[in-house]
Parts: sequence; structure tokens; C-alpha cells
Amino acid sequence: MTLALEHTAVRAILLDIEGTTTPLDFVYRVLFPYARGRAKDFLARHSSSEEVRAALEALRGEHAADRHANLNPPPLPGGSAEAEVDSLVAYIHWLMDHDRKATPLKLLQGKIWEEGYRVGELRGQVFADVPPALERWRRQGKRVAIFSSGSVLAQQLLFGHATAGDLTRLIHAYFDTTTGAKTDPESYRRIAAALGRRTAEMVFLSDATAELDAARTAGLKAYLSLRPGNRPPPAGHTHPVIRTFDEVLA
Repeated sequence: MTLALEHTAVRAILLDIEGTTTPLDFVYRVLFPYARGRAKDFLARHSSSEEVRAALEALRGEHAADRHANLNPPPLPGGSAEAEVDSLVAYIHWLMDHDRKATPLKLLQGKIWEEGYRVGELRGQVFADVPPALERWRRQGKRVAIFSSGSVLAQQLLFGHATAGDLTRLIHAYFDTTTGAKTDPESYRRIAAALGRRTAEMVFLSDATAELDAARTAGLKAYLSLRPGNRPPPAGHTHPVIRTFDEVLA
């Protein structure tokens, strides 16, 4: 089924990444293991960096909140610099195991992936229909933006080093959890304001129904991305489904 949207009504298209532009397997079987396996070495080499230090301090704040909530995170004992790195890495692994969207974790992952993209060990993956859709929407004068739990840096790296080429020229803006939670309608209102568009002029595509619920509450049109490898959507959801961007004639 093709979802033909009124040409003049839709002026901006907001895209999720995981399961929408990019296969889940690439995120969970390539990116996450890459960051996990290199976290200790990265922290050992960059712990003096101001940006990394700030992220680690924010992680300690996350850890305190997790302890207060009785979530039993691994301890962060004091001691030598090496012991501190080991305990922080254990906590990073714990956060990843729980698929947490903690902003400092996402920042550190992005910095690790940056090194991987730079040396050619990583190449961003997108579905085959994504580049032509981005080109089509750009020709139509639509503003295309990304909203992902991954950091803005991680988003730019994925699209800038994609196997299909550098796609960043086709993307107007990037938003991450510093804008707000993806399940909070206010986040979508902030994005609309940043893009200079009304929420009613925007479409959001995602594989997560909770995110689509929030976007629809904010006034956006919301479509569920049902890509190969995606988790089955919950029964009873009310969002129209797309399986390829070719179905969206915006």
C-alpha cells in the first residue's frame, strides 16, 4: 500500500534510525559490540579529555540514580586509575545490557565509533530504498531530519560513512536525547520549532509504537516502519504500516 501524502501539507520528514533507515542487525551486531569491546581501551587513552571527563561524571550521576532506585548496578569503587576505568567499563556494559538510552553512554559510544569510521573498520548501513527517498524528498523541498537515541555525532557518522556514500548532504538536522525522550510529545514539539515547521506539517517514521504515540500526540503524522528483522509490533496498535520508503509519497 502506498501512503500518498498531500504534497503541500507535509513540509518535514523526521526519521528514526534503528529499524527505520538502518537494519537492527547493524546496530546490535556491529555497532554495539564494537563499542563494547573497545570501551576500556578508549577510556584508558582519552580519560583526560574534557568531553570524556564530562561524560564520565554524568555516568556517575546515572549510577547514583540507579543505586537509589535499587537497580543494583555494578559498583564504582575508588582506587587506582586502572581500577576506576575497569569499574566504569563494567557499568557501561551493564547499561548496554539493559539497552539504556543514557545520554553520556551514547556520547561515549559515538566517540568510539568515530575512531572506527575514521580508520575504515566501520561503514554505515542503510536500507536500499533510503538514499533515493532522501533524494526525492530533497527535490520536493522537504526538510529531512533524524531523531535517534544515538548521539548526534553517531548519527552524522553513520550517514556520512554509509556504504551508499555520504548522505549527510540530504539531511537537514539531527536530534538526540538532549532534545528530550523519544516517548515525550514535547520532544517533537521542540523539533518542529527547531525546523521552523508546525507539527501538523511533519511526518515521523519509526519502528517503535511508543515513539509514534508520542509524535502523534504532538500533532505529527506517524507511520510504523516494519522492516526485515524488526520486532513484531504490539497487538492493537493503530499506526499505518510501511515496509519501504517507496511507499511514502510525501
